Amino acid sequence: MSRRPASEPEGALYVKLPAQAVDKLDRAAEALGVRKKDLVANLVSKYVDPDSRHGLEALGSLSSPRRVTIDRADGRPTMGAYSFQPHEPAELPEVLTVSQVAEMLQVDEKTIVELVKAGELPCRKLGSMWRFSRTAIIKWLAG
Repeated sequence: MSRRPASEPEGALYVKLPAQAVDKLDRAAEALGVRKKDLVANLVSKYVDPDSRHGLEALGSLSSPRRVTIDRADGRPTMGAYSFQPHEPAELPEVLTVSQVAEMLQVDEKTIVELVKAGELPCRKLGSMWRFSRTAIIKWLAG
């Protein structure tokens, strides 16, 4: 599989895929010993041709059609599809552990312990374990 030159600019692509497709991508990348982003980039380079009618027709047969809406000030149609789904993390209990607070704040556990030792994060020590009120953490974060 060819690699893109390291100097080629990159753009971000954030998509949700069906779990079965994610599994196939994971297994293929592992079997080939390549990164998933390189695998996807090479697949797009090889199979996606938005500049030819034939290429667009072939791609169009693989996906559902986009909706056309008129929402621009100039009255011209805008192509697009809306597919937003908010991230809903697993429900956390009211009393949290260091690892749960780290997950909630999206930092590593070491950072949480450092904030605790510096007296910056509201918590209680129960025996040898630190415990946190989810409500207190949210108030701390907001304030």
